[in-house]
Amino acid sequence: MTTTTIMIPFGKVLLFAITSVTAFGLWKLLRLVYREVTSPLRHLPGPKGTSWIYGNLGEIFEADNSVLHEQWVEEYGHTLKYKGYFSTNRLFTMDTRAIKHVLVHSTDYHRPSLLRHTFSQILGEGVLWHEGAQNRHQRHITTPAFGPARIRGLTSIVFAKAIQLRDVVSSEISKDPAASTTGACIDIVPWLTRTTLDAIGLAGFNYNFNALNANENPSQLHEAFTAVLDAVPAEFSIFPALQAWIPPLRLIPTDDARNIQVSRRIMARIGNELVTNAKATAPAGATEKGESEKSILHRDLLTLLVKASTATDIPESRKLSDVDVLDQFSTFLVAGREPASSATTWALYAMTLAPKIQTKLREELFTVDTETPSMDDLMALPYLDAVVRETLRVHAPVPSTVRVAMKDDVLPLEKPFTDKNGVVHDGIRISKGDTLFIPLLAINRSKELWGPDAHEFNPERWQNLPESVSNIPGVWGNMLTFLGGPRACIGYRFALLEIKALLFTLVRAFEFELAVPASEIGKKTTFVQRPMLRGDPTNKLQLPLLLRPFQRE
Repeated sequence: MTTTTIMIPFGKVLLFAITSVTAFGLWKLLRLVYREVTSPLRHLPGPKGTSWIYGNLGEIFEADNSVLHEQWVEEYGHTLKYKGYFSTNRLFTMDTRAIKHVLVHSTDYHRPSLLRHTFSQILGEGVLWHEGAQNRHQRHITTPAFGPARIRGLTSIVFAKAIQLRDVVSSEISKDPAASTTGACIDIVPWLTRTTLDAIGLAGFNYNFNALNANENPSQLHEAFTAVLDAVPAEFSIFPALQAWIPPLRLIPTDDARNIQVSRRIMARIGNELVTNAKATAPAGATEKGESEKSILHRDLLTLLVKASTATDIPESRKLSDVDVLDQFSTFLVAGREPASSATTWALYAMTLAPKIQTKLREELFTVDTETPSMDDLMALPYLDAVVRETLRVHAPVPSTVRVAMKDDVLPLEKPFTDKNGVVHDGIRISKGDTLFIPLLAINRSKELWGPDAHEFNPERWQNLPESVSNIPGVWGNMLTFLGGPRACIGYRFALLEIKALLFTLVRAFEFELAVPASEIGKKTTFVQRPMLRGDPTNKLQLPLLLRPFQRE
């Protein structure tokens, strides 16, 4: 019997592939067009798109966070639409009741495909990527690592890193002969990110990145992790959106994608070593329910993740694979590093603009007679708490998020709105597939909720908050900074500990001034929003400060 091999010319295969991708793309586009002409959002007031491809996203990207949205609210009201990619309608609302409905019903409102694709490429398929039952299961596993008792036990680690940062910065200042008079110019951004990376490495995974140790080479994991985050595109582009919507386009290589993959392979190799070591030290035959509460509170995040992959009383379908554990590893490194370093940066920035606040805070901090207070003593400092709250309100690290409706729905409203046809509505009709923009920062500084000085940095406001902010559906502090509902930030307590410990240590040690005019400071967002210099063509994230050692009288 003779076997005949049929050779198909490569040109025909390529043509078939291109035709298939094009047809798939056109089908997706036609679905988009049909949904837009039938979507109830089409009746909402709002700005016209400035581009058919980018809608209003280009101008949003160019503006400082929330500024353009706040202008639209002034012009069109609290509930409006604007244009996303390919001029699709996006719902924007400042109504706290509607926002609460979306956050609470997390199974009905998921992260959009573009956001999930971005997370998966950079961090893997961790808790930020999964939805539904899988997300709930992963949160159930990881939440104990960030409970109050566990965070209390991490205080010494965080303060050790804060003091190490203080000493490193002191060393840098001593190199500048003008430091005692005009101050030494130091970009505080990279130092804060190194500190919080070291802190989450030790607290969550018992791994020392050595990011702050100037006398040693940084670890491979530090270099790889930094390279992954540096590869996040800072420029506005349509291609990532197309890759999210048309999966075959993900096969097209880009320089950023290649760099991310190289770095992620290094992270996976080292992560596998950490997982193997954690498994080797885990008790044989451990069960999920068989451990005492006291024991679990002294387990780091990696130990809890490994236990969820090996415990004998968990069904196989519910166990985490080693890949799952590694994806959580990357996710929580970002979550532990980015928000706290961003918030601390903005707190220092705010206090350079308000020296009286800086002085008042320093006076309170020196009422503590140790450089390593307990967590209870740290959290009991009222003005430090007010400064941190005000920072997280005015300079929320994550300024917004987006959700997609998984079914038709009606959002309840605190206040009715009038559509562009003059019809008054007491609810917002949503169709499956509609995109909803959740304005975290805009809610945090809404003049209607917070008063006419809502855009000002004023820690004293926390002595007497307006009753209206009680309607904001956040998990902490009458604000949306850490979101709310079932998908609220797991690690917000750890972030608060980091921010307060860093400010406690730095403000006692140094006086801070801006090294450039405040008008030159802008904001850009990758994972979180950070400062940059408006006139810098490189768009480098930075905050140059003049630092002087504080001389206590």
